[in-house]
Amino acid sequence: MAVPTDYLEKVYAGILGKIIGVYLGRPFEGWSHERIVRELGPIRYYVNERLSKPLVVTDDDISGTFTFVRTLSDFANNAGVTAAQIGETWLNYIIEKRTILWWGGFGNSTEHTAFLRLKEGVPAPQSGSIGLNGKTVAEQIGAQIFIDSWAMVAPGNPRLAFDLAGKAASVSHDGQAVLAAQFLAVMEAQAFVEPDIGALFELGLSFLPSDSLVSHLARDIQAWHAQHPDWTDTRARIDELYGYQKYRGDCHIIPNCAIVLLSLLYGEDDFATALTIANTSGWDTDCNSGNVGCLMGIKNGIKGIDSGPDWRGPVADRLLISSADGSRSITDAVAEAYEIARIGCVLENISPPVLPKNGARFHFEFPGSVQGFEIDRGYWTSASVRLNNVEGQSGLGTRSLAIHFEGVVQEAFVRVATRTFMSLQEAEESHYALMANPTLFPGQSVRASIKADDGNPAVVNCRLYFSFYGVDDSMEVRRGPAIELAPGQGSELAWTLEDLGGAQIAKVGIEVTAQEEVSGTLYLDYLDWRGVPNTKFRRPEGSGQMWLRAWVNAVDDAGTRWPEAFHLSHNLGLGMLIMGGSAWRDYSVTSIITPRVARSFGLAVRVRGLRRCYAFLLTSNRKACIVRRLGETVVLGEVDFPWEFERPYGITLEVSGAQITGRVEGKEIVRITDTSELLSSGGFAFVCEEGLITSNSITIKPNLADLS
Repeated sequence: MAVPTDYLEKVYAGILGKIIGVYLGRPFEGWSHERIVRELGPIRYYVNERLSKPLVVTDDDISGTFTFVRTLSDFANNAGVTAAQIGETWLNYIIEKRTILWWGGFGNSTEHTAFLRLKEGVPAPQSGSIGLNGKTVAEQIGAQIFIDSWAMVAPGNPRLAFDLAGKAASVSHDGQAVLAAQFLAVMEAQAFVEPDIGALFELGLSFLPSDSLVSHLARDIQAWHAQHPDWTDTRARIDELYGYQKYRGDCHIIPNCAIVLLSLLYGEDDFATALTIANTSGWDTDCNSGNVGCLMGIKNGIKGIDSGPDWRGPVADRLLISSADGSRSITDAVAEAYEIARIGCVLENISPPVLPKNGARFHFEFPGSVQGFEIDRGYWTSASVRLNNVEGQSGLGTRSLAIHFEGVVQEAFVRVATRTFMSLQEAEESHYALMANPTLFPGQSVRASIKADDGNPAVVNCRLYFSFYGVDDSMEVRRGPAIELAPGQGSELAWTLEDLGGAQIAKVGIEVTAQEEVSGTLYLDYLDWRGVPNTKFRRPEGSGQMWLRAWVNAVDDAGTRWPEAFHLSHNLGLGMLIMGGSAWRDYSVTSIITPRVARSFGLAVRVRGLRRCYAFLLTSNRKACIVRRLGETVVLGEVDFPWEFERPYGITLEVSGAQITGRVEGKEIVRITDTSELLSSGGFAFVCEEGLITSNSITIKPNLADLS
C-alpha cells in the first residue's frame, strides 16, 4: 500500500501520543488499580504535581523506542536488517548501568540480562531466548514498550511491521512477549490507513498463531467487551484470569498487554478516554499508556489529541533520549517525527520529507508545535506572556510561533526559550539517568527570523539571548544585539556566541523589551544554528559540575578532585568521554593528554555511540594507529611510535571528507583514506583503554580546507 499523504503528520501525532502517555502514567507506575482509584481517582489528566514529580522525564520507554530503531539508518536503511544487527545497536548506544535500560540485575531485569548476553558475545536472537534465559525472564513487558517506532517506519505495511518488530523484540525477549509486540506493531502500522479499532484487532490477530496465549487473551477481551458495557467489569475479569498473581517476574507481558487491548476496545475511539482507562487500570501504567497513546495518535492524528484537555501544552513537544549519542538526547517530537518518517520513506523507496524553512532546527510547521519553547520563568518579570502556534506570519513556510505579551517595559522583559541542555533537576541521579551533550556551543552562530504583528501599538526591542551554567552552576545570561521592530516589520537576528570559559549553554531564545509599557504579538518564524563550533572545552571557574555532565560518560571514573579538568580512568576495554553533534562532518580536535598508565589512549572523531567512530591511538606495543570502529575494530593505518607513561602528548585528529590524519605535537604521524559512508559525521571523544589519562582541555575547530 502506498505511504499515506499525511504520513509525516501522523508520525508526529504518534510520537506525541507516546510521550504524553508515558508522562501521564510515569508518576504512579506500578500502582494497583485499587490504589489509583483510592488515592488519585480516575486519571483524566497529569497528576505529577499532586505527587511532587516532574512531568518531562528520562524514561526507558522513550529512550529505547527512539534509540533502537536507529539500527535502520546505521545499517543503510535495509528492511532486511537482522536481529543480530539490532543487538549490535544495543551495544553501540547503551552505556552499561547508565543509559536506556532498567538495570535491575541478571535474571531480574529482562533487558539487563539480554545486554549481558550480548556483551559476552551471544548474538540476538539467542540473547533474548527462552532457552538461554528461561520463560519468566523472556516474557516480561519490554519488547512491547519499545515497539512503536518499528511500526511507525512501516505505514500501511503490517507485514513489514510484524517482521521488524519480531526481530527487534527477540534481542531481549521470546515467546508471548514477542507475539504481543508484533500484535501491537501490526495494529499501529495499519492505523495509518485503517480507522476502525475492530478491523485493526482482527488484522493483528491474523498474524498470530490462533493457539497462542496472546490470541486467547485478545479473544477473551473481545467477548467480555461485548458482554460488559463498563470497562471496570472487564478489567476485573482480566485481573481474575490474567492478573499479576498468575505470572512470575516484575512486569509480565500478559497482564499489561491485556490493559492495552482493554483501553483500545473501551476507549470509544477517543484519545483521552483510552488513556484514562490505561492509567486508571494500574500495573505498568507508563508503558501501557505510551503504547495506547501512540496507536491512538497515529489513528486519529493531531486533531484527535487536541479534541480533549490540553495534553500538549505542558509537554511542549519535549522528550529526552538517554544514550551514548548524547547529541540527540535533548530533542523534541518534531525532530523525531522527521527522522522516523525519513526512515519510513527510504524503506519504501520514495523521497523523504525535507526539513522546512531551509532546514531550520526550529520551524513550527506542525499545527500546535512549539518544539520545546516555553516561557522562561527563571527571571522576574511583571509582564504576562503566552505562546501558541499560528497559521501564517512566515516568510518561508506556513506557520510560526506567536509570542503574545502584555505590560512589557525595559524593567519587565519577556523571555521565551528552548532548552539546549539538561536542567539541574534533570541532571540529578534518578531511576533512569540522563546522558546528554548540549546542542548549542560557543563559536556557533544562531539566526532567527521574527516579525511584529501589524496591530502592535508601538515599537518593541528584540534580541537573541542564551542562559548558561556559570559560577557554581548558577544560571547566567548573555544577550545579543538588539533590533527595533515597528508594527508589521520583520527582521532576521544573527549572533555568533562568545567563549564562556568552558561553561555550557542551557537555553536559547528571544528577549522582548520596550521603551514604554506595551502589549502585542511577535511571530518567530524559525530559529537555527548549524555547523561545527570553534571552541575550547575545559573546567570553568567555580565548583559547578554541569560542565562535566555535558559529556557522555562511558569511562569508569571521571574524577573531579584532581588538578586536571579531565581525569579519566577505565578498567576494562575501551572507555570514552564523548562530546558533539551528530551532524558534524569535517573538523579537527586537539588535546594535550598525559597517559598515567594505559593500554592505549587518544582521540576519536565522528563518534556515533560506543562502537562507531574513527580513533587515533597510541598503543601499548608502541605504535600510533588510526582505527575504524563499526562494531569490529579495524586498523586502517599504523606506524612505530615510542611513547612513555607520565609524559604529555599534544594529539590532533583531523577528519576531512574521506581523509583522516593523526598528528603528535603538530607533526603528521598517520594519514589514511576511508570511504565508509557509515561514518560520515558525529562528535568527538577522549579515548582511554584500561588505564588512566589526564588533560586540561580539548579544542575543536571546523575544517575549512579544500575537500577536493
